[in-house]
Amino acid sequence: MEFLIMKRFIFYIFILVIFTSCRILRSTEMFNVDKNYTYSEFKTPQKEYKIAPYDKLNVTVTTNDGFQLIGLGGGQNNQQITGGISFQVEFDGLVKLPILGRIPISGLTIREAEKLLEEKYTKYYNSPFVMINVSNRKVYVFKNGGTVASIVDITTDNFTLIDAIAKTGGLSENSKAYRIRLIRGDINNNPQVFLYNIFKLKDLNNVNMLLEANDIIYVESRPRYVTRVLNEMAPYLSLISTVLLIVGYATLFNK
Repeated sequence: MEFLIMKRFIFYIFILVIFTSCRILRSTEMFNVDKNYTYSEFKTPQKEYKIAPYDKLNVTVTTNDGFQLIGLGGGQNNQQITGGISFQVEFDGLVKLPILGRIPISGLTIREAEKLLEEKYTKYYNSPFVMINVSNRKVYVFKNGGTVASIVDITTDNFTLIDAIAKTGGLSENSKAYRIRLIRGDINNNPQVFLYNIFKLKDLNNVNMLLEANDIIYVESRPRYVTRVLNEMAPYLSLISTVLLIVGYATLFNK
């Protein structure tokens, strides 16, 4: 009789776990979309990165075409105006620089921005030489249902999805290579969501879209329901084992 009651108890617990599994068993998953969600269309990749608001720029400015940077022309006419100091592009696309004040720079490529600043500094210095590096260009990679996260620096202008995945150690055995989402833009204001499929070689045509700062890459994973159900039921099974042990001892002593 007691055994029959315990069997029913285990059955009810199992049913409870199954019916609440949508949130319990997949509680770490992120960035889910509706089944009929329309993904953004791929665009031809840009060849050069364009500076955007909130970028942090490391700006180095020297005179005499940068001779000081390579140890040449060490006379008094060679000056280093800024030495890789970081300047943030403000919300309106302007950056505040020494002497020049606020300069519109958002939307320019690195090359265009360097040329613009060299022209501006020509009024004050002899043959200015400008180097710009965007220091805060990062993407975020989530794998294994959101339980594994990495922040990856964009190190080159042609940094792609494959580069980001390689930087994080590749895909795991549970990763879905045919279901990789890329989220771009303000996540609170209708961001673009792209769906990548790198399962087959013929599907790699669109994977060369260049990554941008603050892109989010989410690699879907195969749900391991059996393992998760067992993990969820472990405390209940432990309780049942304890109850059975107590009932068994009680029955033995009553005899």
